[in-house]
Amino acid sequence: MTIRIVLADDERMVRSALRAILSAEPDMEVVGEAATGAEAVTVVRDRRPDVVLMDVRMPEIDGIRATEQILGTLDDPPRIVVVTTFENDSYVYDALRAGAAGFLLKRAEADALVQAVRLVSRTDTLLFPSAVRSLAAEHARAYPAPPPWVARLTGRESEVLRLMAQGLTNAEIARRMEVGPATVKSHVAAVLAKTGTRDRTQAVIAAYEAGFMNAR
Repeated sequence: MTIRIVLADDERMVRSALRAILSAEPDMEVVGEAATGAEAVTVVRDRRPDVVLMDVRMPEIDGIRATEQILGTLDDPPRIVVVTTFENDSYVYDALRAGAAGFLLKRAEADALVQAVRLVSRTDTLLFPSAVRSLAAEHARAYPAPPPWVARLTGRESEVLRLMAQGLTNAEIARRMEVGPATVKSHVAAVLAKTGTRDRTQAVIAAYEAGFMNAR
């Protein structure tokens, strides 16, 4: 399967560098580019990529708003990975809260970029879980009291959410919990439904904001 990719960054040189790296891979195709957040929304709607590499700071509308619009208006939206200069940037955290699947540093090595694109497009794991956890711990906007979903999680669902935050795949969680993959998939679906989140990254962010990761 060829992974279709859209690049969104207001710097032409950055887009050219990303295109050169990704187009060299036999299973990847760059199907569009955008220099602004508004262009990114239009290009994604037209080209329907599997993955979007999205700069957070762009003219017209930023990558956060563009992410919200893409995920909120498409029935089968792509996975969005934020590309940023600073990993502790509050913009990056806001993009993850908006639904981005993860983030990459602009100084990342070519191999890390390629691996990240493959990871978010084809697997159920969390992209760079330790970095996401650090970002969440630093920027989480804590609730004054735990939200209602915390009490609605079963013991098994709570365990699954903690293992998701560690970056384990469904298969790894199944082995850890000694249950079948179908059971884990069902638990993950329940966690996402109860937390009101789109994917694993958002669920982990929600867990930190609720104080769930510190509670036992």
